[in-house]
Amino acid sequence: MNISTWRSWAAPALLAGSALLLAACGDRQPQIAEPEGFAAVDTARISTASGGDEWLTYGGTYDEQRHSKLALINKDNVNQLGVAWTYDLATNRGVESTPIVVDGTMYVTSAWSVVYALDAKTGAEKWVYDPEVDKAVGVKACCDVVNRGVAVYDGKVYVGVIDGRLEALNAETGEKVWSTVTVDQSKPYTITGAPRAVNGKILIGNGGAELGVRGYLSAYDSSSGDLVWRFYTVPNPLKQPDGAASDDAFVKVGNVTWGDEGAWTTDGGGGTVWDSIVYDEVNDQIIFGVGNGSPWNRTFRDPSGGDNLFLSSIVAVDATTGAYKWHFQTTPGDNWDYTATQTIILADLPLGENGAARRVAMQAPKNGFFYVLDAATGQFLSGDAFGPMNWATGLDENGRPIENPEARYGKAPFQQLPGPLGAHNWQPMAFSPDTGLAYIPAQEIPQAYAEDPRFTSRPTGWNTGIDFSAGVPPIAPPEVAKMLRSTLKGRLIGWDPVARAARWSVEHENAWNGGVLSTAGGLVFQGKLNGDFVAYNAETGEKLWSHPLKAGGASGPGTYMIDGEQYVTITTGWGSAFALAAGFGYDDKVASSVGKVVTFKIGGTQEIADSGLTPIEKTPKGEAFGSAALIEQGSVHFARNCAVCHGPLAVSSGVLPDLRWSAIAGNKDAWKGVVIDGNLAANGMVSFADYLTPDEAEAIRAYVLAQAYAAGNQSGGQ
Repeated sequence: MNISTWRSWAAPALLAGSALLLAACGDRQPQIAEPEGFAAVDTARISTASGGDEWLTYGGTYDEQRHSKLALINKDNVNQLGVAWTYDLATNRGVESTPIVVDGTMYVTSAWSVVYALDAKTGAEKWVYDPEVDKAVGVKACCDVVNRGVAVYDGKVYVGVIDGRLEALNAETGEKVWSTVTVDQSKPYTITGAPRAVNGKILIGNGGAELGVRGYLSAYDSSSGDLVWRFYTVPNPLKQPDGAASDDAFVKVGNVTWGDEGAWTTDGGGGTVWDSIVYDEVNDQIIFGVGNGSPWNRTFRDPSGGDNLFLSSIVAVDATTGAYKWHFQTTPGDNWDYTATQTIILADLPLGENGAARRVAMQAPKNGFFYVLDAATGQFLSGDAFGPMNWATGLDENGRPIENPEARYGKAPFQQLPGPLGAHNWQPMAFSPDTGLAYIPAQEIPQAYAEDPRFTSRPTGWNTGIDFSAGVPPIAPPEVAKMLRSTLKGRLIGWDPVARAARWSVEHENAWNGGVLSTAGGLVFQGKLNGDFVAYNAETGEKLWSHPLKAGGASGPGTYMIDGEQYVTITTGWGSAFALAAGFGYDDKVASSVGKVVTFKIGGTQEIADSGLTPIEKTPKGEAFGSAALIEQGSVHFARNCAVCHGPLAVSSGVLPDLRWSAIAGNKDAWKGVVIDGNLAANGMVSFADYLTPDEAEAIRAYVLAQAYAAGNQSGGQ
């Protein structure tokens, strides 16, 4: 819970909870005049112009390779790159947006789904659109109130809003054209992903599987905002038709993989489509990735022990109707939050008969295997571990994981790799047709999984069925956090999908590293957690250039050309799931930075300003109190309710307030006012009265202060 003095932009703890979804209602705005010719993007323009002078869609092209044909910046002159311009995004929350560049204008988003239109050459602001989200909705956001970007089509900019709206804006003026609610807003749904625009339709999914929803992908008419089709990823509890595009798929293959009892019948089952959505032009289909189950723990979700389609799957549907075509499940019976929502890339590889080109879909999802599938049929072609793991020993001939039996954890903890943050998370990977390599921002972040003996489905809380306090000591000094942090690793891997092995790998000093851009200049660009923006030799992985961003660089970079100059751009900011739930207090200068757009060119001479944020006074604001038993009780309640926002062991990353140093933590009445009474609900810190009694909240306060004194090696009564 967030109990300290809140900055105006800071908001929530994130927890929330259960249910089954049904449909979407519309709350559309009157139409306004559309621009003449400006941002006149259609499917043909995205198909032919992407990857060149402009960056027209989230993945760079419809194939989402994130490879640019531009080569003015190359291996010979990349060391001359300098800052061309910067723009402050006025938030210290997570920034994950890939800039879209159309007709000389850059469109980016920041936290809370705010949209910015900038002059792509100078960084001058053209307009800003704030959807004015009720900050209390942040409690539904599992992984920060982030947004990964917009789609531009037919003179309009489309943004998915964190509260479940899909909105169309006039690309030239920023005026709202229409707004449609895509989710049941009484449920804990969110939208963090970038829409995709295809053949007059805008595609958008949603998030919320940690809390308890039923996932789906929707297609809306780009002009009116009317729903065209919807594909659910989990059957409804009665296994009856929804009148949706997915009905036939559940009759044929889906329903039989679910039992008739378990938390999925009330919580929705999960399976949210929160990131990867790809248009396969050759086969006129949409290929999308599906997320984890709700709850994570299959024992509670579905005691029958089925595969639970279409959780953790890659699914293909007809682009016009949404009708099912094929699926491939990466993690049957998902038990670990192993989403398959990570980057899906389409490419032609020499995997056909006699080395002929074969169109494939490639993905490196959370579970740690790199998959190559036939794009037309979904046939499994290959799958190989791209990093260390202990949950499975390999894949069988059909691509099904050969599980380690211990990974199906019970009450005893099992330390597993990958953990729920995955061997690769949302950070975009890239593919270069020049080198034949896929570039994976990989990581090693283990997690102890254990069944939660206290699990009950909660209407507004995390419903994972996992005991996050398992194996965690009640009190731990900062050295423990530092030790845990030292075990985490990150790397950039140049993976050969034909040879089925890494050609090169570069290890990073931090685990959570950034998205990737490949260029025809023989370069791979990647931001890093420590704030460096780096260019590598695409063939060898040799580091050729770097520049400090003065903020975390996790977003997917982009590149474009204006007036004969090539630019490389990235959005910066420290946030998202890792920062909130596992950041372990990274360097203050990185953790507390205001987000920015930072754009480079050859010969750029500008500077990146410091954040200007006031450092936190790291001293306890109250006397330590409570018995060892009370503090241990508080540690359990903290792990279940607070750690996902305020960090394990009460060590915040700096994105949200560190409760150890909060003035509110030093005052019993003030603490109750925030935690139980909801006095800071307008800032996103809603009341936890439905989950905690006042005595339990006070036990958490005792734990937080005990951690504060352990950090400062100060004495305090207990």
